[in-house]
Amino acid sequence: MELIKRILRVIRANINSLISSTEDPEKILEQTVMEMQENLVQLRQGVAQAIATQKRTERQAAAAQSQAEEWYRRAQLALRQGNEVLAREALTKRQAYKETNIALSNQVEQQNEIVVRLKKDMRSLELKIGEAKTKKDMYIARARSAEASYRLQEMLDGVSATSSLNAFERMEEKVLQIEAKSEAIAQLSSDDLETQFASLESTNDVDAELAAMKVQVLNEAENTQHNNRLLEDNQKIEQPPQQQLPKTQDS
Repeated sequence: MELIKRILRVIRANINSLISSTEDPEKILEQTVMEMQENLVQLRQGVAQAIATQKRTERQAAAAQSQAEEWYRRAQLALRQGNEVLAREALTKRQAYKETNIALSNQVEQQNEIVVRLKKDMRSLELKIGEAKTKKDMYIARARSAEASYRLQEMLDGVSATSSLNAFERMEEKVLQIEAKSEAIAQLSSDDLETQFASLESTNDVDAELAAMKVQVLNEAENTQHNNRLLEDNQKIEQPPQQQLPKTQDS
């Protein structure tokens, strides 16, 4: 049992060391999303710059086309006036502007393809950033839940079953002691009440006996007086009357 506990402590120590040594998942996700946001900003700036370059090239191509048409008009004018040399020079200028227009038009097409691709990449990156934010919140919630679950399991593992059972046994013993004290107090209170009532009953018996004795003594005294009176009356009845002496002359 102790060997298993030591192994578990070593495993927990290694896991804690691994967790502390690894980077914070929340910081990694936040940093990743931040970098994607920065890339999106740069991509938007690139798209804006490419569009601006495309517009400038289109204006340059249009200007070259306009110059070519203008020099063609001048060549016609010179040729009508019989100035073939001047007409040739005007056509030479026109040819140069036409070539410039063709080159710039090709650049416009290439720049347009670049702008379309950049816009597509920008929309794709915006969608990825939205998904990344959603996944970031989900992964952060999962990481926090996993960490909380790990901490809770670690806390629960720190409480052994034996100590828990001992705690319940100690609590049960305390409850039994309290119940025993309560029963003893209730028993003492009950005995005290019974003693008081028994004392009251005993006092009542003594008082009743004393009263009966008083009545008995009183009756005996009355009976004795009555008997004495009867005896005196009988004696008076049984005693003969005394004879009267004859009166003398002197008397």
